[in-house]
Amino acid sequence: MSKNANIFGALLATTIVCGMAAPAFAQSGDVNIYSYREQSLLQPLLDKFTAETGIAANVLYAGDGLLDRVAAEGELSPADVVLTVDIGNLVSAEEMGITQPIATPMLEERVPAAFRDDDANWTALSLRSRVFYVSKDRVDATALTYDDLTAPEWKGRICTRTGTHAYNIGLIAHYIALNGEEKARTWLAGLRDNLAFPPTGNDRVQVKSILEGSCDLAIVNTYYMGAMLNNDAEPEQKDWANAARIIYPDAEGEGTQVNVAGGFIAKHAPHAENANALIAFLLSDEAQSIYADTNYEFPVVPGAPINDLVASWGELKASQVKLTDVAANRALAAQLVDELKFDEGAQN
Repeated sequence: MSKNANIFGALLATTIVCGMAAPAFAQSGDVNIYSYREQSLLQPLLDKFTAETGIAANVLYAGDGLLDRVAAEGELSPADVVLTVDIGNLVSAEEMGITQPIATPMLEERVPAAFRDDDANWTALSLRSRVFYVSKDRVDATALTYDDLTAPEWKGRICTRTGTHAYNIGLIAHYIALNGEEKARTWLAGLRDNLAFPPTGNDRVQVKSILEGSCDLAIVNTYYMGAMLNNDAEPEQKDWANAARIIYPDAEGEGTQVNVAGGFIAKHAPHAENANALIAFLLSDEAQSIYADTNYEFPVVPGAPINDLVASWGELKASQVKLTDVAANRALAAQLVDELKFDEGAQN
């Protein structure tokens, strides 16, 4: 029996590891996954993976703390693959030393260089974009840039959630990576002064504000449009979504900012071969379609099928600014949000 199998048995004997219940993972022939992504989004993919490969997929789902858990477990960790969202988490995992290089050739063959680590320590698996939702009734524009957010015509007409949220930090960090700190400071101040009210609420609330007439342009992630239009549990959200249409910023220039859902293979993965098989599967056209379809996202693999509803919003020209460059500017983005008192709203 291998060292990992022995220590895995010890893990199963422990009720709580790092404050969370220990998952009932098997010892061999499986792939063990720690996932930030919800079960409803992931399970269809894993069922297909198991049917095609015979490899059983065991999953621990958690909203946060998984990176710290893998680090704390060290060589004892049963985790093979960690699936997460936001480039900050992927880069943090590499910096924490809890990754190993992905070995499948599918990585370089199918994922554009901007959306994977140069040393193969992580990869994007799908793309989500921070775009403009504009009022169907009050906005005639069909093309806008991020710089347009500072134009006088948008004074008092823009809304967004807090600048400190990871979604907006990613957008600001992207702007810094593309334009430099000083231009970003001027841009962010101009955006702040065009806000209709101080940032509050989540992304869906911003779209609701468009319906209510409180703002005309909301900065929101793409997939919320699909989530709201198909929300039978809270049908009022369909009205919110139907009040707006999506514009992809800088579609005719550099391209629209994107963030990612992605994954990595854990440094001490007990089933590294199966982990690579899972990553390869997730990069197949079939899996890319399912992966993106379940949350109204975009495939990271060029040419992979796109959800019909997502396609109806227009074509995404994704910015090719490297995600590592974006991640490197996240701390500065947060500093600018604080320095400019962005969350207090317009200053003049």
